[in-house]
Amino acid sequence: MAAVSGKRIVKVVTSRHDKTGPLASAQRTIETEQAGLAALQAALDDGLAGPFSEAVDLIHGCSGRVVVSGVGKSGHVAGKIAATLASTGTPAFFVHAAEAGHGDLGMVTRDDVVLVLSWSGETVELRSVVEYARRFDIPLVAVTAAPDSSLARESNTVLCLPRAPEACPHGLAPTTSTMMMHCLGDALAIALLESHGFTAEGFHAFHPGGKLGANLKFVRDIMHRGKSLPLATTGTLMSEAIVRTTEMGFGCLGVVDGNRRLVGIITDGDLRRHLGPDLLTRLVEDVMTPAPKTVPPDMLVGAAIDVLNQAKITALFVVEDRHPVGIVHMHDLLRIGVV
Repeated sequence: MAAVSGKRIVKVVTSRHDKTGPLASAQRTIETEQAGLAALQAALDDGLAGPFSEAVDLIHGCSGRVVVSGVGKSGHVAGKIAATLASTGTPAFFVHAAEAGHGDLGMVTRDDVVLVLSWSGETVELRSVVEYARRFDIPLVAVTAAPDSSLARESNTVLCLPRAPEACPHGLAPTTSTMMMHCLGDALAIALLESHGFTAEGFHAFHPGGKLGANLKFVRDIMHRGKSLPLATTGTLMSEAIVRTTEMGFGCLGVVDGNRRLVGIITDGDLRRHLGPDLLTRLVEDVMTPAPKTVPPDMLVGAAIDVLNQAKITALFVVEDRHPVGIVHMHDLLRIGVV
């Protein structure tokens, strides 16, 4: 591979057998962190199983919120855990341990559960958070690798992480340790999500923005309805049907029977297949494709996209009890930023 540096061209040669290059370093980092996650998984099958279940029960029964705290890299992970808990149905927020002793402890109530992250369990800045929890008998859950630490001794439940080498060659930069904390936080959040019976609809309530929020909308939220529906009744001449298809602009026409039940669809492909001198005088039921793909109004938009992609079509009729109540087009999905 050639890299341009100023006016010189510098050749960078990378070999899969090179044990000192950046790619080899990346492989070692990933392998080391994978080993840490494997150790964490093994711990959940052993000594960590009981405390993990206790922590889930404690938080699940909490009438307040989960207050997550930490310092340094553990603090960054704590912030992410708090955000994940909050977005999956478990009210939570992050309190920086250094700020806690300067007034932020006022956000913590007796109804809360405090979740503290510290690899060593001896982080000085956490003292005010731990002492506050003990003074007001607020349940305290510790995530640490030191079961004999002062943090562990003061906690109601200790989630003890296995000792695993850091990916840093000096064993100093928190890498494997923060990865395990992060993963354990996700495990807590998902276990609580499932215990709460948290649904996709609830998830959408907390994620209304961006592409994720768009995917979590329901088909009924974006479908065209009423007079916008491109429909024709059986017995309609194709000459009239083609005019209506053109006017509505969806590139298709739904065919309904006398009871207004959707029985077929006419697309550009159907028109090409039946193209001939008698096309305009034929009836819609002679040209339509019967039993078209449909979706219910309460389907998530993300699921509707899968139907469109799998069927390789651009529009779907929305039906209730076989009656068309709307239509959704790929352009609608582009408009709201789903695809």
